[in-house]
Amino acid sequence: MNDAPLGWAAGNGHEAVVELLLGRADIDPDKPGLDGQTPLILAALNGHEGVVKMLLGRDDVNPDKSDNWGQTPLSYAAENGHVRVVEILFRRDDINPNKPDQEGRTPLLLTAWSGHEAIVKALLGHGGIDPDSPSRSGQTPLMRAAGQGHEGVVKMLLERDDVNPDKPDKYGQTPLRWAAWGGREGVVEILLGREDVNPNTPDKNGRTPLCCAALNGHEGVVRILLRRDDVDPDKPDKYGQTPLLYAVGGAHLRVIALLQPPTAATYSTA
Repeated sequence: MNDAPLGWAAGNGHEAVVELLLGRADIDPDKPGLDGQTPLILAALNGHEGVVKMLLGRDDVNPDKSDNWGQTPLSYAAENGHVRVVEILFRRDDINPNKPDQEGRTPLLLTAWSGHEAIVKALLGHGGIDPDSPSRSGQTPLMRAAGQGHEGVVKMLLERDDVNPDKPDKYGQTPLRWAAWGGREGVVEILLGREDVNPNTPDKNGRTPLCCAALNGHEGVVRILLRRDDVDPDKPDKYGQTPLLYAVGGAHLRVIALLQPPTAATYSTA
């Protein structure tokens, strides 16, 4: 939040007021609030194209200035789906399109997480973008898109030769594991269509994608994984828990039936 008059006007898109204030010699057009957010950050965050253009017309406005969380005007505009603002900012050659925030999240990672396909496409079209740049925890744009079920974004990222579809984060969690954990059936299908994705890769706790799907009762994902000849349905994690045991622990009856088809009417799937 910026409690200065220009910050308020910029954040609310009041172009006439912004123009008036920028004409005053005692107004700093790049003054941050207590949270480090400048008028440009606030205008970009809220998608106010006209205000963004006015502020970028000033030589005393830093278009790549970060707030207290390390986020820039570009990262805020991208994360919140403001395509036109992203395009305006991209006209500047003094903006780093890969600039991470304090968590190591780039504008592309934040956008992939939010699922804004048009902006992901715009970012990927920028020559300076690293599409596989991880956050501090090792999460990539593909992981975040996969975990949220953003199939269009996943497809765009997988079209790149410089994106590793099976890259684990610091906890050993791959994009497939993220998708399986969240029950993202469409993304699981897409990832399993790649020959360079291992369907059995365990995380640091030894949990495979099948374990994760069974634990959370994602019947559709379990079915998809079990269609594969190379998926081990009995592989235990580091604590000895198998997919079946996880399904039993959660009382996921339909998943139990898939993992251990009963010979008699042992389980009800009604």
